[in-house]
Amino acid sequence: MDVIAGLIELKPGSASEVEDWKNFIDSHREQALKSLRAEGVNIESWFSLRLDGKDYLLCYMRADSIEKSQQVMAASANPVDARHRQFKENAWVRGSHVQTTLLVDLAP
Repeated sequence: MDVIAGLIELKPGSASEVEDWKNFIDSHREQALKSLRAEGVNIESWFSLRLDGKDYLLCYMRADSIEKSQQVMAASANPVDARHRQFKENAWVRGSHVQTTLLVDLAP
């Protein structure tokens, strides 16, 4: 089981894009869950935060294989995955994704 968290800087003025993406995922929940199952993802959570005047997203994932999940998502025709790829292009600052180091992982 792989566990990751990452911090992603958002482009200035992308708040409406973030809201549109969130609403799309919410309104296509069953397709999103289908995609996660295909990717071998057990948990995917997203948080928004603001640090030093910049907006960020924090992503947490638990998957059978993070590498496999990313490969499946990249090749997926699922509309949720297509929207997520578009969101990354529109709202993320390229190269800003900060990987984190797992310190403690407790799961029963």
